[in-house]
Amino acid sequence: MNPELDWIFEKPSKWQDEYSELRTLILECDLTEELKWGCPCYTNGNSNVVLIHGFKDYCALLFMQGAILKDSKKILVQQTKNVQSARQIRFKNTEEILANRSTIKSFINDAIAIDRAGIKVQLKTTTEYEIHPEFKNVLDNMPEVNKAFKSLTPGRQRGYLLYFSAPKQVKTVEGRIEKSIQKILDGKGLDD
Repeated sequence: MNPELDWIFEKPSKWQDEYSELRTLILECDLTEELKWGCPCYTNGNSNVVLIHGFKDYCALLFMQGAILKDSKKILVQQTKNVQSARQIRFKNTEEILANRSTIKSFINDAIAIDRAGIKVQLKTTTEYEIHPEFKNVLDNMPEVNKAFKSLTPGRQRGYLLYFSAPKQVKTVEGRIEKSIQKILDGKGLDD
């Protein structure tokens, strides 16, 4: 138990009891507790294995390599279609955690074993993502944007590609592209 994270578990919140129960359960599995992305994250050496986070309607354990975990009960949830490796187990109350304690612990132990074995989800490469025709047109006609885009990290490139492909209306796509060009030229990602 990392005392530097006690404030997260002591802070009054909708999920305070659930967070504490999950913390206790995870720490029984010999992981190190750290703060990452503003959440309690549990690591094995330098690898992130699982974290606790909360949302409006549920709190969850997020397994970093969850897509590899065997899930015969279909408990694990893919947050969105674009999440490649992480999977969640969601909870709405402490009773759900207590009732599924052995199953949760089994998932944690399996995640640790996968991490120790060095097994990772094979992620799609940036070249496997579709480039929206409107953005392709910009890349073809503005060499400076093309060069700047190619020099971005793969994660930043994917972020833009997903952002540009999400809207249904071309006008929205065009607006997003137009607003993003300067950030791309500046070497920044969507959230920078």
